[in-house]
Amino acid sequence: MGEITQFVIRHGYVLLFCWIAAEQGALPVPSIPLLLVCGALARTGSLHPALILLYGWAGCLLADTVWFHLGRRRGARVVRFLCRIALEPDSCVRTTENALLRYGLRSLLVAKFIPGLNAVAAPLAGSSGLSFRRFVVFDSLGALLWVGGYGGVGYLFADQLETVAAYALRTGSGMIFGLAGLLAAWIAWKFIQRRMFLRKLAVARMTPEALRDALRAGVDVLLVDLRHGAGGAESEIPGALRIPVEQIAARHSEIPRDRDIILFCS
Repeated sequence: MGEITQFVIRHGYVLLFCWIAAEQGALPVPSIPLLLVCGALARTGSLHPALILLYGWAGCLLADTVWFHLGRRRGARVVRFLCRIALEPDSCVRTTENALLRYGLRSLLVAKFIPGLNAVAAPLAGSSGLSFRRFVVFDSLGALLWVGGYGGVGYLFADQLETVAAYALRTGSGMIFGLAGLLAAWIAWKFIQRRMFLRKLAVARMTPEALRDALRAGVDVLLVDLRHGAGGAESEIPGALRIPVEQIAARHSEIPRDRDIILFCS
């Protein structure tokens, strides 16, 4: 444990920059433990708090700038790619879009604290046409809050972190394998939940071709347009009822119950 601490002290700033840039670049390398350690080392005087903020902010901004410009050039494809590798990709884009719409740029202040939103906020902001200057301002504030928040926790609870580290050192590899096993079990459960959900959902799906044939045949169905991007009170699809998905709970009474209902989203 002492060797690890000495390594972080010697290379802490560069390590923090590279680690955070990698995590924000979508690699599975969680930065929170490193931020806690850096905060604890700041309390002992081994690292400087201002430099922790600076290097952490720089790592965030580097990765987020790349994703912002990829989102501007590639649009929704980049966001869908990131959501595809998340544990709950079906709600990833929708949640992020709703947060950006409801809270605007303020959502970038807390995006890094929220799994899912953190992954796609930068490319979605780029694809939305937001100016890069405004993005940098709010993204930088969010990065400083995130780095300072977890670094501050490490600073305040440095003694407790040292106790936990000493306990982990005494228990040896058993604690590490136990935590790894719990993490693997949780990921497996989330994967099973997702597969079960998709299997149920597949039964109720209708292809665009099947819907077109049903409408041409005069089948009495109601098409509800749930798309977030459709503008105005009316849908661009003839005959469809336009209700954004975030308003479905408040406006459900507008949907008649005397015929089959088809929900359209993208």
